[in-house]
Amino acid sequence: MNNVAIKKEGALATNIFEADANKGTQNISQEDLALPFLKVLGQLSPEVNKTHGKYVEGAEPGKIINTVTNELYKAVDIIPVFYKRQYIEWQDRGTSTGAPVAIHEADSDIVSTTTRDKSFKDRLPNGNYLENTANHFVILLGKSPTTALISMKATQLKVSRKWNSMMMGIKMQGKNGLFTPPTYSHIYNLKTVQMSNDKGTWFGWDVSKVGPVTDKSIYDIAKNFAARVGKGEVQAKHGSEETSSTPY
Repeated sequence: MNNVAIKKEGALATNIFEADANKGTQNISQEDLALPFLKVLGQLSPEVNKTHGKYVEGAEPGKIINTVTNELYKAVDIIPVFYKRQYIEWQDRGTSTGAPVAIHEADSDIVSTTTRDKSFKDRLPNGNYLENTANHFVILLGKSPTTALISMKATQLKVSRKWNSMMMGIKMQGKNGLFTPPTYSHIYNLKTVQMSNDKGTWFGWDVSKVGPVTDKSIYDIAKNFAARVGKGEVQAKHGSEETSSTPY
């Protein structure tokens, strides 16, 4: 019988990985990456349905989910870096491919061609409908800062406007007087609250300011992400299940 020495495996030294940094990613472009959405789970979200293929253990209405990692949160600390409102054109559920038919910029005159139907959807002449969607590109804070997107529509547009007003309302004293700092200068806490109107009850976003960013490296990450989004290097890939599940 041969005695074979078995070496106990352990983690390789970090400097070995560092020497080969970014190898294997040469052909990966932004088109090949998925930007995580931070989504509020609702009663009809597939992630909370135990019989659905997309069920996530521990998911329940009112929790926040990262659509790429499936991590669940009760609340998140984020840094907003870029805001963009768009009109997203959808086909009705059942006929849709799960992706938008088209995305129209906020200054598009396509809204003038719509008619409000009985379900309060803005219908186009072709039968599709438009959703006024507020996109907040953010840095999700945690053990490792992560880029993400929060998409607000319907009743959540009111929350988006309030958040934008909070950001615009921040003033700081500089050498030339008061100024409005960049949106990525401050951290916000986002949690969910139950909302209701005469059509039903659902969970929506609640935003509160935490305070200014104090870590220069995180500030630089946020600033860089803002620049990339502003240049059009980062695009949101909307899916019918990745936007907020708010039904109204």
